[in-house]
Amino acid sequence: MKMVKYQGKGVYGAIAIGKALKWKREDVQVKREKIEDVAQELERLRNAINKAMEQLESIYEKALEEVGEANAQIFEIHRMMLEDDDYNDAIVEMIQGQNVNAEYAVAVTADNFAEMFSAIDDSYMQARAADVRDISNRLILCLKETGEKSLIADEKVIICADDLAPSETVTLEKDKVLAFVTAYGSSNSHTAILARNMNIPAIIGVGEEFLNAIEDGEVAIANGFTGEFILHPDEEILEEAKAKQRQEEEKKELLEKLKGKENVTLDGTKINIYANIGSVEDVGAVLVNDAGGIGLFRSEFLYLGREDYPSEEEQFKAYKRVLESMASKKVIIRTLDIGADKQADYFNLDKEENPALGLRAIRLCLTRPEMFKTQLRALYRASVYGKLGIMFPMITSTEELEQIFALCEEVKAELTADGLKYSDTIELGIMIETPAAAVISDQLAPMVDFFSVGTNDLTQYTLACDRQNPKVDPFCNIHHEAILRLIEMAAQNAHKNGAWIGICGELAADTRLTERFLRMGIDELSVSPSFVLKVRDVVRKLDLHNA
Repeated sequence: MKMVKYQGKGVYGAIAIGKALKWKREDVQVKREKIEDVAQELERLRNAINKAMEQLESIYEKALEEVGEANAQIFEIHRMMLEDDDYNDAIVEMIQGQNVNAEYAVAVTADNFAEMFSAIDDSYMQARAADVRDISNRLILCLKETGEKSLIADEKVIICADDLAPSETVTLEKDKVLAFVTAYGSSNSHTAILARNMNIPAIIGVGEEFLNAIEDGEVAIANGFTGEFILHPDEEILEEAKAKQRQEEEKKELLEKLKGKENVTLDGTKINIYANIGSVEDVGAVLVNDAGGIGLFRSEFLYLGREDYPSEEEQFKAYKRVLESMASKKVIIRTLDIGADKQADYFNLDKEENPALGLRAIRLCLTRPEMFKTQLRALYRASVYGKLGIMFPMITSTEELEQIFALCEEVKAELTADGLKYSDTIELGIMIETPAAAVISDQLAPMVDFFSVGTNDLTQYTLACDRQNPKVDPFCNIHHEAILRLIEMAAQNAHKNGAWIGICGELAADTRLTERFLRMGIDELSVSPSFVLKVRDVVRKLDLHNA
């Protein structure tokens, strides 16, 4: 057969060679049926909801084990949506008011809610449309008493689908999956994030026409580096892909030998390479990959997927565990960054036209000082168990810092009055993720111990590109000179005023920029645990004395 190439976007860099298999979902199409016994139908609905909740609990536990707490939270959100009064009331009212079967009531409610979410001009809410369809399909399958879809294959295969719901991605039998390729999806979707964390090569956005060309069992190549999917590769292309695979395996073996080595260039310049994490469970990956510390602990994941604020004691125990696990290595914990694409219903945040520019992160904390002080108390109490740095997000002014430090002093005074200890060597820093912070970094640097550049938000705000909107991806040049100049400005001002500077956004792992970052004077790069050794390898091959 003739070789055919399709172009998508790679979301996890690796190459898979093997047989393609179309992902076939259970048919969840339903018919409207008139029912006589409403009470019996409502009982069927209650039983199906209970069954779906049990399935989601099982999926959550599997995700927790495979991809960590932060990425498993989506299934907690699904459980919350399944318990939502508005959603359930709409289904019940349709059954009672129209005497229709539960499957039909669920399907109509799903369409109505998904349409409502899709119409909201907010990327986070639009993503909920896919979630409500996912949980509704699960509920319909439970009503039909159909078993969950499982992958049936005698050998490892490349899964090809229109798209994959997060629950489908997690429930795949990993030992049977070489890669997955989807017609749709975005690099910020839950599925893409889960794929990266599960280390499954993945390509998204290939377009639906590729599904029509595939027959199960045909040989294909999925190149997660280039985003290219090749069906019926010829011998030359096949050999090239196999050679690339061997090279990648050799690189992994060589990277393992870098464990325990210093992050130092050929000319003797040293840099710290730390790791980003989203939960206590991720600490194992930090240690296995030999990171020098934790450059970003996203504390907001303690707040997500629940119905009320985490208590001071709960937060204290989480922070204490991380600090104790890292022993004498530095741990930088970012204070709450809720808002924009990260929402929790119990915060009761107003709908905003531009949530990324709205009441989020430090702005939310400063308008709810008691909530903020609860987190600060937990952080200060945990500080005696390790080497802690506290980092404040979304700073735009010196006035914000003055308010923050005043609250810190209040917390220290209260802890002293309560007879509770805290360390006097805590480092306090801020994230440089707004152009405002970079421009006035000469004023901010004397007030803090360190800067950490959040390149994801800095890019979005500098280029006016919503990072949750795949339509503006072509206009979002992550290597734009404006972004790099803002980082360099912040680095110069940090060093002039005795502060150190790191980068914790995605650009920190972009090895095409490692040399430029070191020449700027960046002191620390914080990356996903799996990138620590890759960045170390590049650093150790650089010679900054040569132009």
